[in-house]
Amino acid sequence: MSRHDATSPDQNLGGAELTTEPHDQDVPEAYAAFMRQGWGTRDLDLHREPVADRTAERRARIAEAFPDERLVLPAGTFKVRSNDTDFRFRADTAHVYLCGNLTSDAVLVIEAGESVLYARPRSSRSTDEFFRDRRYGELWAGRRPSLPEMSDSLGLEVRHLAELEERLESPAKTRVLRGVDGLVDATISPDPGRDHDFSRVLSEMRLVKDAWELEELQEACDITALGFADSVREWDEVLRYGERWLEGTFFRRARAMGNDLGYDSIVAGGSHATTLHWTDNTGPVTPGDLLLLDMGVEGRNLYTADVTRTLPVDGTFTSVQRDLYGLVLHAQQAGIDAVRPGAAFQDPHDAAMRVLAHGLEDLGLLPVSAKEALDPDSKVYTRWTLHSTSHMLGLDVHDCASAAPERYKLGDLAEGMVLTVEPGLYFQEDDLLVPEELRGIGIRIEDDIVVTAHGARSLSASLPRDPDAVEAWMAALRA
Repeated sequence: MSRHDATSPDQNLGGAELTTEPHDQDVPEAYAAFMRQGWGTRDLDLHREPVADRTAERRARIAEAFPDERLVLPAGTFKVRSNDTDFRFRADTAHVYLCGNLTSDAVLVIEAGESVLYARPRSSRSTDEFFRDRRYGELWAGRRPSLPEMSDSLGLEVRHLAELEERLESPAKTRVLRGVDGLVDATISPDPGRDHDFSRVLSEMRLVKDAWELEELQEACDITALGFADSVREWDEVLRYGERWLEGTFFRRARAMGNDLGYDSIVAGGSHATTLHWTDNTGPVTPGDLLLLDMGVEGRNLYTADVTRTLPVDGTFTSVQRDLYGLVLHAQQAGIDAVRPGAAFQDPHDAAMRVLAHGLEDLGLLPVSAKEALDPDSKVYTRWTLHSTSHMLGLDVHDCASAAPERYKLGDLAEGMVLTVEPGLYFQEDDLLVPEELRGIGIRIEDDIVVTAHGARSLSASLPRDPDAVEAWMAALRA
């Protein structure tokens, strides 16, 4: 069958069929028989994952939240990018959080106080899979760990994926993390209310990070800072090749020291910076403009940074750019200062917006006073700010997304939470309500902030924010 058919509904959960392509060579039985002979044995040098002890405690917590129920959490499978090429696999966040497994197609089942990971082990030499299968075969895609190797490294029982279907067919009250694995979704009848509640609790478990998670996030921020510095060091090439060069330069650092990008990099020169999620990264980098860089490294254990800096392409801000940049920086600092245990999640946003609204009033842009514009029934200032100032950060760049509003958006901050603080100003190039010299300017400054016992700490503080410090930093790196 073709790769497009590799996850078709009629395929069983054991995945017995081969993933091949129409242009593959025929395999005579003599060749197949010969390929199954004469192979030695070797093990993968896997260590016990540092998160293994923590995942056991997390599984106990989620089991306690849903006693006497079966909980099913797939890792997910490959997604087709184009014809017979897949996107690089990344395991589902909740699955990783509860067991640490990063391999595809595995499914974690928690039931009756016990946890079992059903996984696809390395391809057997007794079948054609190891030399013919393009997605799972060892000679095509690399050596997967054996079941005992997975069990030792993850610290839990691991069984063959082929046994999962029979396990799921046995009667039990079951909750499923939906939308991750089509085969699992098709095997277990949905219960939208119960499954949604399961997803909510899984998100809320991740709201507060432990010490190890904070170390992972700090490392991701540190590597991200190196990627920003790499980009400035190569400024001559940036000027020559534009946004694409910066995107590639940062990606190189993310892959060398982390797992991948935490999200598609935003490399936005000039008016592209007024598009909040400009990820085409196809434009020029032009002297005299500002360049907005929103980039984050995903670490080896999948925790991600999310940092934004807005840089002057010439290395120095013009007076107009500096004034606007200073306004955004003032707003960001007000937001950071509002982060503390017991504060409302909305407080950093409100603090930053007060600064921006009054700044816009000073610029003569608001049709009403700043006080009137800040009224929830008005918010006309939002024409030039557009987005919320904060979101949670962790294994996902927009972490804990299924948490209940009263625990997240409408809830309070607690020690160990990590959130971004990222106000911005965006003046579209065709906005006739702003002076011409402001049109096409977009500025955002973003840092990753952990709530401490008495306030806040920035995980991304190694990257300068002050305009004088930004200019000095760029000059030193270019030299």
